Amino acid sequence: MTIRVVVADDQELVRSGFAMILDVQPDIEVVAEAGDGAEAVEAVRRHTPDVALLDIRMPRMDGIDACRAISADGSCRTVMLTTFDCDEYVYEALHAGASGFLLKDVRRDDLVHAVRVVARGDSLLAPSVARRLVEQYTRSAARPRHPDPRLDVLTGRERETLLLLARGLSNAEIARELTVSDHTVKTHVGNVLAKLGLRDRIQAVICAYETGLIAAGAAGAPPSGGGFPSGPSPASARN
Repeated sequence: MTIRVVVADDQELVRSGFAMILDVQPDIEVVAEAGDGAEAVEAVRRHTPDVALLDIRMPRMDGIDACRAISADGSCRTVMLTTFDCDEYVYEALHAGASGFLLKDVRRDDLVHAVRVVARGDSLLAPSVARRLVEQYTRSAARPRHPDPRLDVLTGRERETLLLLARGLSNAEIARELTVSDHTVKTHVGNVLAKLGLRDRIQAVICAYETGLIAAGAAGAPPSGGGFPSGPSPASARN
């Protein structure tokens, strides 16, 4: 199956460069390019791609607003691209519905990998972005001291699963921790996402911090499991 992509960036050379990298892949087709957020939203509506690559800072409509419109409009998934490694952009992009967040100095192979990961329904963050996001929520004094009522819909085992997700464990690691099968873990993860109205594991991690399930400082260093690794390649997270 060919992955259809829209690339949006107000800098023509950057936009064309990303498009060329992707379009030469045998399983990826760039169906449109856009110079601003409004053009990106229109291109997505016209071409119904699988993935939209969106620059954060664009004229008329920025990438965050474009991401929000695209996420609300249909099944196209979005990857945000920026030169700015800033916490507020990560937070806004993820809450707008982004499935990935990459810095523009991403390696060629990692860009291609990101599109494939997001197209198959997984989520992805650049390692430096992931570390900053986890650190932000670990330090935040505004988060509740105790889990809030939103988590009451979860069973005890589902709450354990969310806690382990927030600590960065992969499905296999969670299975070993809980002494259950990988299939059972996948079921628990799916139930957590459905009950809390979350679209992916990245939002589950945010939810765990926002609701106080993870106490400040309890998570320690950025995790190295299936959620937010600190290695050189972007971190992908599967259900």
